[in-house]
Amino acid sequence: MATMHDVAKLAGVSVSTVSYALTGARPVSEKTRARVQVAMDELGYQPNAIARSLASRRTRIIAMLFPSIERGLSGTALEFVTAAAETARERGYHLVLWPIGDDEVGETRALIHQHLADGVLVMEVRLDDPRVGLLRESRTPFTLIGRTADSEALDYADIDFEATVRDALEHIVGLGHRHIALLSHSKTSHDAGYGPTVRVGEAFSRYMAEHGLGTVIYHCDDSADAGRAAVNELFDTNPEITALVTMNDSATLGAVAELLESGRRIPDDISVLSIVSSPRVGALSHPRLTTMSAPGPELGRLGVTSLIDRIESGDRAILHELVPCRLDLQATTGVPPDRAPYRRPRTANPS
Repeated sequence: MATMHDVAKLAGVSVSTVSYALTGARPVSEKTRARVQVAMDELGYQPNAIARSLASRRTRIIAMLFPSIERGLSGTALEFVTAAAETARERGYHLVLWPIGDDEVGETRALIHQHLADGVLVMEVRLDDPRVGLLRESRTPFTLIGRTADSEALDYADIDFEATVRDALEHIVGLGHRHIALLSHSKTSHDAGYGPTVRVGEAFSRYMAEHGLGTVIYHCDDSADAGRAAVNELFDTNPEITALVTMNDSATLGAVAELLESGRRIPDDISVLSIVSSPRVGALSHPRLTTMSAPGPELGRLGVTSLIDRIESGDRAILHELVPCRLDLQATTGVPPDRAPYRRPRTANPS
């Protein structure tokens, strides 16, 4: 088995230079680093990760605090995680998931104080998030994928919910709809101050008021069955609704299935626009969902790049990045029934 001495001999450098090239503890020219890499490849040398970590005082691990993983990753979230992991790998880091609830402060504190990671990506951010205080107290580099109520001094990349809701309603209202409901995440997430649920609800109410329209918001658990139940309750109490804006991938798929099974035509009787989603999720529905596509891959790359830059040079500029969702026009939005052109009813035996 090849050793570091073998690599140094073949590369024509000292053992300490090989160590510096591997750990980054001291600067090494790119030319020398390339020679060391060629020697490692030729000898099949695999550096000891633990020894490398001890020498550099870095684990080259980024932890992702992602409470929702306990109920599974949606297709939209998976796109984010995939992009984040790929960006970390390109920069020579490993991304690991810490599926710890945002209310499990003790466990989060223990993991942070064990220095198991060089930095942390914080997902599912609340407006008042106790994890932020822990990370600041421990001086652990971190980046938020989301925002607290006051994120002025924090690194964050987030969806521009204001622009997303505005664009969604301009599309729906532009088609002629006047009775529009929002199907959002659970009431529990709203009451806990989960940023997307609160911000989208506030933006929806504000832009509906600007259009001179009433507001109907329905909260729903993240499951297809909950979506089915939600639309039944929603239309029992609000039968005038002709358009549904949703922000809840799992519930949306259940809602669409229930609407079709109840005899409603999409989009002839009711339009459905799923925001903070993705074309890949939309393709799971029939008819294919019109979506406002979440910038998951872009946020994943932004978050990881910012965090690694912060780890390696702490004085970088603060990241404040808001990215809106993009409209992917498919088959579930159209004009409301009172504006649709007349269609002759089908007959069983046309003559």
